[in-house]
Amino acid sequence: SEDGTIKLWDHESGEYIRTLKGHTNAVNAVAFTPSGTHLASCSTDLSIKLWDFSTYVCLRTLRGHDHTISDIKFIPSLIALTSSEGSSNTIIDASVAGTAHVVSASRDHTVKVWDIQTGFCDHTFGDHNDWVRCLAVRQDDGAIMASAGNDQTIYVYNTSSKAKICELRGHEHVIESLAFVMASPKTKLNDTQKDYLASCGRDRSVRLWSISGVCCVATFDHHENWVRSVLIHPSANYVLSGSDDRSIRVFDIKSNRCLRTIDNAHPHFVSSIAMHHTLPILVSGGVDQTVKCWPLD
Repeated sequence: SEDGTIKLWDHESGEYIRTLKGHTNAVNAVAFTPSGTHLASCSTDLSIKLWDFSTYVCLRTLRGHDHTISDIKFIPSLIALTSSEGSSNTIIDASVAGTAHVVSASRDHTVKVWDIQTGFCDHTFGDHNDWVRCLAVRQDDGAIMASAGNDQTIYVYNTSSKAKICELRGHEHVIESLAFVMASPKTKLNDTQKDYLASCGRDRSVRLWSISGVCCVATFDHHENWVRSVLIHPSANYVLSGSDDRSIRVFDIKSNRCLRTIDNAHPHFVSSIAMHHTLPILVSGGVDQTVKCWPLD
């Protein structure tokens, strides 16, 4: 929240659990490790905090960005997920967390990759020439990541070699959100589905890209205001989006049409949407300061 706190809720009962305090300015994004054992948060206070989700203690604070940190994502590690060897001499055990690295995007025009065990920045990407607002990491293998923002260009990278795979252009205004298919190492996706990347922005469009084809394969222009958040359903058949027009929309990839619209999902701008990793539940957040849970058919 802009009040500098992170609040935890039970999605089934709707009961408030607790508040995590530590940031001194707005918290712009949070992300769970693949195992759900740790949480990362990033803030306008120029810091990233790593939290133990069993004790709710801040284990480490990462600093190095020179301006607002807009987004944060963990890079899943198949080695970490299958490793049985712990790292007892570190604050965060990568084999338990299911990841060894977290990536951040900033208004300082950079994207940084951090080692969560040492706290050091391993790599800085400097391709953007303006505010980097959003990130996406492919969840089933962690092999590919993407970044975008005010310069209206999506950069796609190999997370291991740090090599740039491609640049995707087509948006005509600031890009607000990116998403690969929501998946885990156990999810079986075909090559076409693994290749999907969705984006949305202030040009009121939602776009679906093919990374291997380096092209836009679908554009959805149904929203009537800025589109703030996007995700691809775990089935890889649908793209979901939340917008400043106060609606949440579901698009069918195969037929290239809007399947469903939740009008007035919030009484004010819909600022973010997310899905439960295993349950058919959509979560939305709005400028009205509420969080809502929606059951999906």
